[in-house]
Amino acid sequence: MEVSNIINREVLSVMREQYKKLSLSERKIADFIVKNPYKTVDCNVAELAKLSGVSDATVVRMCHHIGYTGYYQFRITLARDMGKSQYGDIKTSNSTDEVENFFREYAENMIAIGKRIDIESMRSCVKLIRNCGTAHVIAAGNTIPLSQYIGFRLGRVGVRCSFGLPAEYYMNHINLAEQNDIIIAISKSGASKPVLMGMELAKDKGLKTIALTACEDSPLAKMSDYILLSRGKDISFNYYKDYAHTNMMATIDALLEFLTNEEFIKNKQADRPEMILSEYKI
Repeated sequence: MEVSNIINREVLSVMREQYKKLSLSERKIADFIVKNPYKTVDCNVAELAKLSGVSDATVVRMCHHIGYTGYYQFRITLARDMGKSQYGDIKTSNSTDEVENFFREYAENMIAIGKRIDIESMRSCVKLIRNCGTAHVIAAGNTIPLSQYIGFRLGRVGVRCSFGLPAEYYMNHINLAEQNDIIIAISKSGASKPVLMGMELAKDKGLKTIALTACEDSPLAKMSDYILLSRGKDISFNYYKDYAHTNMMATIDALLEFLTNEEFIKNKQADRPEMILSEYKI
């Protein structure tokens, strides 16, 4: 079935039509979705797999078998069918109250992230980064700018790192990494295939790994030595807002705040580039 055709059809109709072609494990997922379509919309791959009693790979395979390119396409099409407004809670207003409420929601979300982050994991991550040879920051798609941000900031606090690279490049860096190098993997869903490939290579080499993700049950989280969770308040899925990285940025900034040490910066002369470039700033 062509992708252009399937996205214009109702998901549940497609599932009923393709049901007999599914394996027994895949039917377990289909049965759950048919009974709980609204709940499914708010599930990532790992959550749906857990609720259906199958593996993450089986969820993705089921989506492929009924004609979708992957779970993400399946999910946003189901969200459309269920009438979950993707625009309804995106506000534009000149009202001062609404603007204040918008930032208040942000503040509440930041507090929720702080409550979910394990302080011992944060301390371990800080220690690991501070003592590493090189930190290889890996990401894919629209999270690559986050890897560039954290990579630049790490350099400014005295940590040598590679960052902002496509998979073909960071795989080379990981393959040539020294034993005391580490991996910082960024993926909101925790299911990005290029990032998981990098993590698999890192684990084969015995490198320590840190995951920055919103999903603690994701494949990325399960592969990592340490997890920094970037999930705030539980909200309904909205694929337009899903592009926002406010939560991830907050988690990154918290890590960098704990990592920053004036004595460490002085010893590494990490502030030297800033002093050199200062003459170009008014």
